[in-house]
Amino acid sequence: MTRYQTQLDTFATLCERQGNTWKSIDPEFANRMNLQNRFKTGLDIAKYTAKIMREDMAAYDLDSAQYTQSLGCWHGFVAQQMLMTVKRHRKTTKRAYVYLSGWMVAALRSEFGPLPDQSMHEKTSVPALIEEIYTFLKQADARELDHLYKELDLARATGGDVDAVLAKIDNFETHVVPIIADIDAGFGNEEATYLLAKKMIEAGACAIQIENQVSDAKQCGHQAGKVTVPHEDFLAKINAVRYAFLELGVEDGVIVARTDSLGASLTQKVPVSRRPGDLASQYTAFLDTTPITNIADLEEGDMAIKLNGELCKPVRLDNGLYQFREGTEKDRVVLDCVTSLQAGADLLWIETEKPNVKQIAELVNRVREQVPNAKLVYNNSPSFNWTLKFREQVYSDWKAAGKDLSAYPNPATDAKALMAKEMDGTELAAAADELVQQFQRDGAREAGIFHHLITLPTYHTAALSTDILSEGYFGDLGMLAYVRDVQRQEIRREQASVKHQDLAGSNIGDTHKEYFSGENALKAGGEANTMNQF
Repeated sequence: MTRYQTQLDTFATLCERQGNTWKSIDPEFANRMNLQNRFKTGLDIAKYTAKIMREDMAAYDLDSAQYTQSLGCWHGFVAQQMLMTVKRHRKTTKRAYVYLSGWMVAALRSEFGPLPDQSMHEKTSVPALIEEIYTFLKQADARELDHLYKELDLARATGGDVDAVLAKIDNFETHVVPIIADIDAGFGNEEATYLLAKKMIEAGACAIQIENQVSDAKQCGHQAGKVTVPHEDFLAKINAVRYAFLELGVEDGVIVARTDSLGASLTQKVPVSRRPGDLASQYTAFLDTTPITNIADLEEGDMAIKLNGELCKPVRLDNGLYQFREGTEKDRVVLDCVTSLQAGADLLWIETEKPNVKQIAELVNRVREQVPNAKLVYNNSPSFNWTLKFREQVYSDWKAAGKDLSAYPNPATDAKALMAKEMDGTELAAAADELVQQFQRDGAREAGIFHHLITLPTYHTAALSTDILSEGYFGDLGMLAYVRDVQRQEIRREQASVKHQDLAGSNIGDTHKEYFSGENALKAGGEANTMNQF
């Protein structure tokens, strides 16, 4: 007996128990609606997706080719379209996630309007977007199942293959996948982090990414002025997120610990060391200091600390922040990563200034000397000029190999010469594009990258597609700009969006009206519906 039939029998028994009071309730309709809403709460989603993510992490440990991917989505509809596209083309959503970017929440979803990535947006907008995304993904399930139910009814009416349709329903793969959700630096102290983490988990997040910047001085990972916190402060927030997961019963919840130390040169405070060699003393040892040989070397308000048995003065800026020694960046990253993993984080995020597999691998391999199964979530950031950086990399590699580069401009002379359009057809450009295409596979194999994401892609696709359409529509093309470049492409790509009424839930609504009102249902569909043109 199929699962569909088993559950149908359960509803039939339930209705029979109610006698005549439920005589207008059709068990099959109730069964269908129940299956359309498999996940009743956000916690159901968080538990389900956490298990998937743990299984994917274990699979990656056995085979690095089993890495996972996501795109950053700033609206539920965008996430829905991404997962529907993945499922349509790959026939599965396996190893495809959603990334929720704090940058895009700030830029696109704040009631203040567009904001920089500095944790100034409402913290409640983050769990609200998680809930919105899952609402749209569940609606994608309902739409696809509604089509299957109609297929089942047709097979029954025409003597078709009912068992084949029931098998499709029983084996239906949901569009609900893991979300890696950005909590920035926690939006306050560890209690504030815990409270926000709970809201995010209750909305459905199975993975929370947190960074080691100072919460009230947070900057985008690809901008200057980043200030990190001592390890004790960051580990307290990791604990807060773990407690939130455990309180809500999501034992498989995933914590992604992000370090910004590679690009951060400042700290807000000097931690107190309780014993030689502890985390506080290791953090303090990275400070830029000047030796004190005489008490007269100290000016009013100066602070002196003892490092390695010697008295010294940490370099402090006019704003009160302390500066790290130049050249300590990689060592700080490694210490950040190791301590985070040893304190309960599950995955790492190392924010780098360029997409270079060798650079990432160097850092990860140092971490793996102490934590052998360390894995990364890596930001394939739009803040990188991918074309330029990979052409520079190829140029540098060819130069080191002694290859003749006389046909190419020297990037040392003109920093952006390799970006010129006339470069696109060259051998160097082709080699660079091949490296870009292989970047995720190479990074997964050589640099421990379990999950590749692009933080802001749908911000850029929305901007680009709107620019192209607006240029043509308000120019000489008029309606052809929309028909040729949008609608015709949707039709030929077999996108669900071309039947936008169906995608928005019109047909589901008609189905439900039939359930509720029978022959009296006033439906939006029918022969006069213009969607029948597609």
